[in-house]
Amino acid sequence: MKTRLLINLILFVTIILPCSTSTTTCNQTCGEYNLPFPFGFSSGCQIQLNCSSNGTILAADFPVQSVTGDTILINLPAMCDRPVESLRRLFTSNYAPTSNNAILLQNCTTSSSSCFIPRTTVQTHFELLHCNNQRNDSISCYSETNNATAFIDYRNLIRTSGCTFLFSGISMESFENSSSVSMDIQFVRMGWWLQGECRCSENARCVGVSPPIEGVTAAYRCQCVEGFEGDGFRDGLGCRRELLACNPSNYLSGQCGGTTRVGVLIGGVAAGASLMIGLTLIFCCIRKRSKLRSRSRKSKQLCKTAGITIPIYTYKEMEKATDFFSDKRTLGIGAYGTVYLGKLNNNDWVAIKKIRNRNSDSVEQVINEIKLLSSVSHPNLVRLLGCSIEKEEQILLYEFMPNGTLSQHLHREKGSGLPWPVRLAIAVETAQAISYLHNAMNPPIFHRDIKSSNILLDHNYKSKVADFGLSRLGMIELSHISTAPQGTPGYLDPDYHQHFHLSDKSDVYSFGVVLIEIITGLRVVDFNRCQNEVNLANLAVDRIGRGCLDEIIDPFLGQNLDSWTLLSVEKVAELAFRCLAFQRDMRPSMMEVAIELEQIRLSGLSDEKPFKNPEFNRIGLFMSSTSSMDTGTDFSPVSVEDSWRSDQSSPSSNSLLNHVAR
Repeated sequence: MKTRLLINLILFVTIILPCSTSTTTCNQTCGEYNLPFPFGFSSGCQIQLNCSSNGTILAADFPVQSVTGDTILINLPAMCDRPVESLRRLFTSNYAPTSNNAILLQNCTTSSSSCFIPRTTVQTHFELLHCNNQRNDSISCYSETNNATAFIDYRNLIRTSGCTFLFSGISMESFENSSSVSMDIQFVRMGWWLQGECRCSENARCVGVSPPIEGVTAAYRCQCVEGFEGDGFRDGLGCRRELLACNPSNYLSGQCGGTTRVGVLIGGVAAGASLMIGLTLIFCCIRKRSKLRSRSRKSKQLCKTAGITIPIYTYKEMEKATDFFSDKRTLGIGAYGTVYLGKLNNNDWVAIKKIRNRNSDSVEQVINEIKLLSSVSHPNLVRLLGCSIEKEEQILLYEFMPNGTLSQHLHREKGSGLPWPVRLAIAVETAQAISYLHNAMNPPIFHRDIKSSNILLDHNYKSKVADFGLSRLGMIELSHISTAPQGTPGYLDPDYHQHFHLSDKSDVYSFGVVLIEIITGLRVVDFNRCQNEVNLANLAVDRIGRGCLDEIIDPFLGQNLDSWTLLSVEKVAELAFRCLAFQRDMRPSMMEVAIELEQIRLSGLSDEKPFKNPEFNRIGLFMSSTSSMDTGTDFSPVSVEDSWRSDQSSPSSNSLLNHVAR
């Protein structure tokens, strides 16, 4: 009881007292969202956004997707007959669209030829959206040609384009020290600033901004210097050291970020500082006598301090959910851990991955990785629902996938086979998810283990890629050079295996193997085939190169091989052939692969066929496999990787001949 009172008193000093010094009220909460300084939803906020009745954050009338230290990403859905003047509402005294946006317009007197977004990209993503019986080739794309400006010139856009309607937008973002590019379709990215002279905190730098607003001579943002984190503003949280987990005794020596933050917020309140020092010393003594209990509390508090927004569970809750990690609940054993079927208190079924033991001192690093994974959001990536970091165990909770893996369906372990439109839709969705990891994340995430058993299917047979980023969790490399290649035999990039050089093209190769699996339904490694055809990639390259694709097409597909199916299978095979090029520089990027697959799929939607749109017709094609969920014996959640013996967790080409990938 005394311990709890002391802790509450410390929290009062460090949280309540500093907050009481604020003289301006700013509501920063909208529904379940809490915005950082200087954003908020009331007149007392430096940059005021809007909060709808259903808890949606709005900039003008447009939904806000994310807010970062320099930009605001808003959703600009494709819409016909929306007045171009609607764009004007995004030019305010504190934010405006950046020059990295391509603005899509309609009913224009002139057609811009200087847009940095290729016309084919626009046509691919907006192919089915027609306005007033006009095809999408009537869309005009505007982007800034003046590289010196950081913002869209609204007056120039209106003057040069002569357009009547604002259709949509595409935001392009490139990353420093990387060739990776993020392309957000139907979004606009806006830069923001505060007017006036810089009011940045200690350990922060002032970034000058030249906003496209007449009469504004001084504008800025604040950014914490390297080694510190926070909003960087004197009136906000300021900057604190990135070392989130700190022994309380280090507060006295100034080694923790907490000293900087408390000093900034309390200032010269000597009495509060003395009380803090005394209570810290007492707290250190208490911690020494209850080290084990404090470690659990520390981990949970550390998660919250790090800004992890997903639920945080205790180890006991995980034991209860999995029946104490019972073997009967085991769903898969992979390179990064064991997956169990779990049931939470709200009766929701989840996939619980218990990551293999790592260095217990790396908890901060694990939390940073979990924060990264929880920030990843794509409809074709398995969602991270929660985590538990306790008792030196790291546990991740994912959404449960009732229809197992693509591998199980291709190899007839589940069902009797997948029709070609469903297979093609799965390929498109998977490619889009991998492209998102490569291009939308900073730094990019390389999966390193793309395979059909890591492509999961929900109740509608929608593709969900699993284990993304777990290669980072499983083995943190000091550089892009690894001492041993990771991956699964048959899918492993031969160039990576030879030179140990990891790149996005390693995932492209593995995905090429998956495309061949989708076409053939064959095992990736099968020693029942002749020696030079044990590896499916070798077999496919030989047959495609000799024009004998018909010899390896899945017989299940051959039963209904109409002209469009045959043509699209051939196009996918040609694409897979390029993905399997030995030299990685000869392979396409995942963005190119995704666009090409989408074009192949869309070519089939324009024809009058019984199965016109696989995305909306998957239900009813197969018998549901969700009726016996309580058994926990027929499901494959986040990872069902083929398990190698512990002394052969990373097989090389020599050990490949001694194993069969099941």
